[in-house]
Amino acid sequence: MPDIHPFYQTQRSAMQSAMRQRGTLSRPLLRERAGLLDLDTISDEIMQEFDIVLAQMPYVGGVASRMSDFFMRLIGFVAMSRVLRRHGLKPAVIGDIEQEVYNAQLLAEPEADRLAAGRSFMSPENQRLLRDQAALSASESHRSEFPGDFVYDFVEPAPGDGFEFGIDYKACGFCKFAASHGDLDILPNICGLDFVAYAARGIRLERTQTLAGGASHCNFRFSRLKSDQVATFER
Repeated sequence: MPDIHPFYQTQRSAMQSAMRQRGTLSRPLLRERAGLLDLDTISDEIMQEFDIVLAQMPYVGGVASRMSDFFMRLIGFVAMSRVLRRHGLKPAVIGDIEQEVYNAQLLAEPEADRLAAGRSFMSPENQRLLRDQAALSASESHRSEFPGDFVYDFVEPAPGDGFEFGIDYKACGFCKFAASHGDLDILPNICGLDFVAYAARGIRLERTQTLAGGASHCNFRFSRLKSDQVATFER
């Protein structure tokens, strides 16, 4: 098995801890929804598969690239999907379980911390960073150095638009990863986690198309949730 990139190696302990938490949260769902009983074995298999996924994960610039965090937060669900697929679960069932697990994991964090992260994401300062990183992602030098990375544009709202800003992903790191490692059937599970992640931080994500679904780009549009909508997630 290839070695884990040194950057991910420094994050490995925290990522493994998050995966173990997901394993604990998934147990009742796997028992009730899928009838799986040998949950200790499945948990061990998921952690073993996670090490494989870590070694496969492309390096896209470490702390200098915001997409490194996306990979680190979500790539573990590829390991979970692979194992559950081998145990006979259909991708759509796996996706539903993973969304509930991720939602529960995020909502276990203090609400004040989650909402502060959401305000930071929506802030003018972060929007400036997103503009800069979007331009960098599309540059020939960056795409050559980090072929597994995302490529995206920052989208300014037009008059009358009901969002604060958007991102159009022209190339998706998870799509590239799935195509390289035989995970295209479980790729939509990763896409579904985006709604969970942003809602937990008080952000409304609207998206009507994805690269995984065959579109030319993923059209993310962001606005702030009202206080009575925070932490409410609907598929």
